[in-house]
Amino acid sequence: MRNRIVILLVPLFSAALCPAACPSADLTGDCFVDFNDFALLAADWPATDYNDLALLGAQWLTPDPRVPDDMVFIPGGTFEMGDNLEDGSFQELPVHTVTVDFFYMGKYEITNGQYCEFLNSALLQGLITVTDGVVYQAGPGTSYACCDTLTSSSSSQIEYIGGVFNIRTKSGRDMSNDPMVCVSWYGAGAYCNWRSDQEGYQKCYDPCNPNWDCDFSKRGYRLATEAEWEYAARGGLVGKRFPSGDNISHAWANYCSVWTAGHPYYFYDVSPTKNCHPTWDDGVVPYTSPGGTFSANAYGLYDMAGNVVEWCNDWHSGSYYDESPTNNPTGPPAGMFLSRVLRGGWWSEDARDCRVASRGHVGRPASRSSGTGFRIVLDLE
Repeated sequence: MRNRIVILLVPLFSAALCPAACPSADLTGDCFVDFNDFALLAADWPATDYNDLALLGAQWLTPDPRVPDDMVFIPGGTFEMGDNLEDGSFQELPVHTVTVDFFYMGKYEITNGQYCEFLNSALLQGLITVTDGVVYQAGPGTSYACCDTLTSSSSSQIEYIGGVFNIRTKSGRDMSNDPMVCVSWYGAGAYCNWRSDQEGYQKCYDPCNPNWDCDFSKRGYRLATEAEWEYAARGGLVGKRFPSGDNISHAWANYCSVWTAGHPYYFYDVSPTKNCHPTWDDGVVPYTSPGGTFSANAYGLYDMAGNVVEWCNDWHSGSYYDESPTNNPTGPPAGMFLSRVLRGGWWSEDARDCRVASRGHVGRPASRSSGTGFRIVLDLE
């Protein structure tokens, strides 16, 4: 039976989607060896022999050859979304059960180096223009602001000189591996489309659409839905405030520890140092830190609390939780609201804003700030 399953399923796998060879223990044709493959072996028990099991064990959770090294697998699952500890606002209630399918997510927030590569490539392709230091999407129709350069914002770590984008040095420090800031939601979507095109995937965003609606049927890079973001940030932990557990400290995240009467204002803020992170507060905004400075959560994701607040795909509605679908919710209908969701807290915000359930941040899609960045997801199924 095992051989028959392989013969039936492997031809269904598209070489265009997975140009590299799939692991030989992959029976389902998704280029990944997991419980679904084990289920097929188990269905053929006891015909399955020890060599089959040994091969599956050797290739267990083998990285999908379609996926770059800076992305990690986020297993699908069901979780309780929202503030079950009553630390937040009404926008984080009611707590409700949500199921998301598996996807891949960037280990790190997109860096200045990555975004600078996009800008130079997009400029050569005629995809962007620069006016008064602001980068705009090129083409007919409405111009969408993507990001600032140093000319338009002193917080930007990107310079535009002589028709070339370069990364600044701040206080003598190379900022290539720090997260991109002063980037809009449109700028995040434009990066997703560019990277999809570079790696042979489908583009998820349509710049000709006034709302840049995401086509979730496409297989390519996009921003996480709010539900995907919170599920990934929790890292499999149940009922915890932060990706690291119930407490937060400067040892674990880049945020601002607010003190009063000689002690942190929030009981779950256990940092022995106060104000912005002492290592990264050099007096020159932004006080970001390189990706990977702090420990990852259980899914291998860095900076899901602090550093920069991250754009999500969803439009924002404070009452959306009351009517949110339970399976793969993608937010309220496009155009009903003026702002997009931001998640995760940033280097100048306190512990409360860095909680995984926090929904205190929204932004107009064209807005840009010294604490706003993004990370990407890749949906292949």
